[in-house]
Amino acid sequence: MKVLVAGSGGQLGRALAASAPAGVTLIAPPEAEFDIGNAEQVAAVVAAAQPDLLVNAAAWTAVDKAEAEEAAALLVNATAVGHLAAAAAAAGARFVQVSTDYVFDGQSCQPYRPDTTPAPASAYGRTKLAGEQAAAAHHPAPLIIRTAWVYAAQGNNFVRTMLRLMAERDEVRVVADQVGTPTHALSLARAIWALQGHSDVFHWTDAGITSWYDFAVAIQDEALRLGLLSRAVPIIPIATADYPTPARRPAWSVLDKGSSWAITGPARHWRHELIDCLKDLTA
Repeated sequence: MKVLVAGSGGQLGRALAASAPAGVTLIAPPEAEFDIGNAEQVAAVVAAAQPDLLVNAAAWTAVDKAEAEEAAALLVNATAVGHLAAAAAAAGARFVQVSTDYVFDGQSCQPYRPDTTPAPASAYGRTKLAGEQAAAAHHPAPLIIRTAWVYAAQGNNFVRTMLRLMAERDEVRVVADQVGTPTHALSLARAIWALQGHSDVFHWTDAGITSWYDFAVAIQDEALRLGLLSRAVPIIPIATADYPTPARRPAWSVLDKGSSWAITGPARHWRHELIDCLKDLTA
């Protein structure tokens, strides 16, 4: 199977390369050669590659910046998705679009099902929902996978930020009233490989539920055990209201993974995936 990846340099793109099954020929051009905002270039790259599968691992993920630059975020998260989906359809390739828990407003107290009506509360969420709609409009049978709280041993993410702050500061303050599930990029990549033959909307995260505060505590505990940190610092739980941001974050980001887990089997618990990620950082 020949697989073309957009966003190959990001944390998910790297994870897809690291977890590619046997028999997969991965085509992962750099951004300079595969500008997803350029419809003509996208069409040319996809036509030349003739992939069986096109996975979009690229996204605008600067959530707060999207509030002031929604048009720019829309170009990456929606318009470019249309370019990719259309090119995949023209090549007869399957198409995978990765979306987010931010398409929901976070006001529920039950896990969000794939068929729950989206209601984004931020510019980022609106642009990602528009990306889902663009995928469906330009490809006859896209696979859309919503996920949440993605991190990896590389890139800019919560785990790496916490490790840096815990090494630099005498205390760290972390929001305790936003609840969801951390997702290791490698876990998400493995799910994409397992689900890529399907066309529907699925949810995928690692197993379990936690807050950002509890996630930070786990990061420090495991990093100390593995020698990534030399000292413990106080981690102070705070309310969302005490840490105002331009974008409104969902208070509840728990996704119902029943339909995806019926195909892949249950995910591992988020804490086990966190340990694997931290071990990668010790290597």
